[in-house]
Amino acid sequence: MKPFLDLWPVLLFFIVYQWYTIYVATAALMGAVVVHSLLVWWRERRLSPAQLLTLALVLPFGGATLVLHEPRFIQWKPTLLQWLMALAFAGSHFVGQKPLIRRLLDTQVELPPFVWTRLSLAWIGFFVLSGAANLFVAYHFDEATWVSFKLFGLLGMTVLFILLQGVWLARYLPAPPELRE
Repeated sequence: MKPFLDLWPVLLFFIVYQWYTIYVATAALMGAVVVHSLLVWWRERRLSPAQLLTLALVLPFGGATLVLHEPRFIQWKPTLLQWLMALAFAGSHFVGQKPLIRRLLDTQVELPPFVWTRLSLAWIGFFVLSGAANLFVAYHFDEATWVSFKLFGLLGMTVLFILLQGVWLARYLPAPPELRE
């Protein structure tokens, strides 16, 4: 549920864009990300690395969009976020004992080491592909299409990837106790 709560700033961006310009929507997004970060900090006394990265990208790229009156800056933000996540996942194979995906999910799922590696590589590929898809839409379609893609396309890609990943991972999970006999 928490990842969907983290989406309200993007949903607000989409809604504001429907009535105003990309610049007003960008300002709304910037404000929403700050408010969201403050609420998370107030509730949890910490921000996740992904939340910090989002804040660190939305404010300067949104600010550049507003100051320079150039929407490409805010259009690049999702790609940079996705590609930085890919770098973090890839770098985790060289730092520490476990890939980042395993560090995130190790307490919830038990998998063989080779599956963790494949899962990590799948996420790296997904992040690279979704970042590239964002740029493709930003540069080959109109602004309104990109705004819709930012909410529905990237979210849809993520949900589909997670579902396919779940199907793939199911074969490596132990059977429930009632089915073992």
